[in-house]
Amino acid sequence: MPDLLSTITALTGPRPRVIVAFSGGIDSTVLAHLLVKQRRKLGRLRLAHVDHSLQPASAAWSRHCARMARQWDVPFLSLKADIRRGKESPEAAARDARYELLVGAMERGEVLVTAQHRDDQAETLLLQLMRGAGIAGLAAMPSIASFGPGFLARPLLGVSRREIEILARQAKLSWIEDPSNADTRFSRNFLRQRLMPLMREHWPGVDKALARTATHMAEAASALQERAAEDLARLADGAGLSVTALRALPLARRRNALRAFIAGRGVEMPEASRLKEMSGPLLTARPDAQPEVAWADARIVRRSGRLEIRRSRDTSTEISAKSWRWRNDRRLSLDPGTLDLIDDAAGPIDLARLPPVLELHARSGGERLRLSAKARTKTLKQLLQDAKIPLELRARMPLLFGNGRLLAVGDRWVDASVAATVKSRRRARLRWSFES
Repeated sequence: MPDLLSTITALTGPRPRVIVAFSGGIDSTVLAHLLVKQRRKLGRLRLAHVDHSLQPASAAWSRHCARMARQWDVPFLSLKADIRRGKESPEAAARDARYELLVGAMERGEVLVTAQHRDDQAETLLLQLMRGAGIAGLAAMPSIASFGPGFLARPLLGVSRREIEILARQAKLSWIEDPSNADTRFSRNFLRQRLMPLMREHWPGVDKALARTATHMAEAASALQERAAEDLARLADGAGLSVTALRALPLARRRNALRAFIAGRGVEMPEASRLKEMSGPLLTARPDAQPEVAWADARIVRRSGRLEIRRSRDTSTEISAKSWRWRNDRRLSLDPGTLDLIDDAAGPIDLARLPPVLELHARSGGERLRLSAKARTKTLKQLLQDAKIPLELRARMPLLFGNGRLLAVGDRWVDASVAATVKSRRRARLRWSFES
């Protein structure tokens, strides 16, 4: 078995606070068991179980998970999903609902640990191939990455399902057997139960090979992302992209930049035919035309030599100026989204130093912020560039001012003038929820 903590602490540092996505199945049970054995090296360990209510036995599974948590003497959190089916598969709808709940349960800086293993990595690659995915879709699941208010870690990615089963039996663990895992109507189960055994029969090392290919794809995707970031920096025209500059790029780089631009906006990636329209006819239309390409709940529009992405429900890209008397109401409604001021004993804001009335404004240029008493003042532009905030989100980040001074940028940065110190008695943090 790998050193789980070395994977988890790769980005987080020593003594991480960990929350385990605990389904009660064999994989997450082994993962929780291994972490319980190393709990003294953790800042905190707790288990979170999501009841999807898709199986008659789901309530019994929740009770089983709670018993395991008591047996290990680990704090336990039970969450109930409200799964709303759309065009996506039942598996995708359940996954989205699960991660939404887990993100909501996480605390800032906490590490959500999940039990995906090497076989899952191989299966995911094959499923993406069947969907005609590009390099990004074929990329491996990373072992650790930024996620929600903290991190997402998958420390078992180098471990096979067989190794997990052996350890579970050696440790005499008890786990849940989900009968839906045998239902081959689901794509992953069909692949796992029918295709993978045949492939292993002919290619015994197929799991390792596929996982290795996924890693190669991840490296290629990373290189493409770096190239896209460089191109987007040159293509930037306010919150959009310059049509002239985009048209000057070779076709492959043009499409790569458009994919990154769309991904950074947080909307669903369009199908290949739509991307072909964006990288061709949309850019070559006559100067006085105002062409658009629509997909899902978004559209990309060409206006005055610039490409912009708009949600179907977008009415404006400008932030409306507002006054916020936060002592009366801790939530400020945005258009779209919300900004909440939440009490937090470890929060970065000293409420005693925060003006009673805050002003919300859009960026006008030249804003500056000092992140600590000993730090030099930096321009907001520099902070946004250094943090690689997507261009299309910069114009929407809510800026809070007090007495004419920039005090906070969304939930990302706080000025030293209102920052909490060890002497602060009342502390809080901001939470920006961006909803379209």
